[in-house]
Amino acid sequence: MSAKRDFWLSCGHHLLDRGADGGLIVSDEFLKAYLARPELTPPPNACLAERTLHQELLSDPRRPVGPVQIAAIADADARENWELMVAWRDHLARHATLEAAYLAIVRHELRFPHLFLDQLVQVILRNVLDDCEDVFMLRAAELFFRSQQLTSYEGSLMAADQETASRLSTGAPSPLISLLGLRPAAEVDVLSEANACSYWERSDLFDMALDLTAGRRGLAALGEVIERWVRHLLAVDVAVDAVAELRDVTLCWYVGLDTHATQIGDALWNGDEVDQAARERVVGLYRLTFPADAEILERARGAPTYLLAAMSEELVVRLKPQNLITGLPVIHSTGAVN
Repeated sequence: MSAKRDFWLSCGHHLLDRGADGGLIVSDEFLKAYLARPELTPPPNACLAERTLHQELLSDPRRPVGPVQIAAIADADARENWELMVAWRDHLARHATLEAAYLAIVRHELRFPHLFLDQLVQVILRNVLDDCEDVFMLRAAELFFRSQQLTSYEGSLMAADQETASRLSTGAPSPLISLLGLRPAAEVDVLSEANACSYWERSDLFDMALDLTAGRRGLAALGEVIERWVRHLLAVDVAVDAVAELRDVTLCWYVGLDTHATQIGDALWNGDEVDQAARERVVGLYRLTFPADAEILERARGAPTYLLAAMSEELVVRLKPQNLITGLPVIHSTGAVN
């Protein structure tokens, strides 16, 4: 039997333990990793209060930090960064698992920087997909925490990581790539069976495009990721199947996987006309079905729930996986990792 291959090393999953329920246990090492971020590493001219706070938390990342200690920091930007960091740390630390911390954010609409939420989604997905050997699923999962720039090429719809595409256009490597000592991407390759094995060594570069053309592997792989995400966080075994096109679909229940898809779904729900331009922005359409014994709202029982993903007018897809937590018609969705 071959050894399990690692991926997404930069998300810090190796700093976490997995509990008996499958959730990720918040560790001191994981909390300390945030202190290495450029925003929190005191510059040479930082005041004594900032340098002291940083050193104290490196020794004890759960050490209580009061507002007076942060107010003593001279630099206003540094004070704001530390206020955000301490609030984030306190939120993670008060929950038994990262999954529980994420669910609390989503269900109670707590406000934290998008960067922190994306990182949290990535490390939870790293846990969800720990046994996954299908790199198409791993690449599709990137849509949950990284914006994608779409383009049409020879009749196919390709999704490339937006940050990577922007970096390649300027020729400047990201700070993370430099920090990890990784080889900057020279170009974006489209993931295929021929080059799939290379994903493992370049997973932190986010330099492989995914074909999201209807009927091909990319969209199906994204549906499989959705199945795992729902199972892990809501403890419901759903089946998710890609649907070829948005035509003659009756919405008994639907979830928009991003802002633009929600707008299209709302229009269909209200019986409004959806013009051709809006229909062409639909990237993915899925039919989700629940098992017969699932605890769901009665009005959604016996009919499929539809999931929609769409791109903006600028051809960007920015999925919101939290919509699957709050939008599905699940009752008492306590999950196994809450």
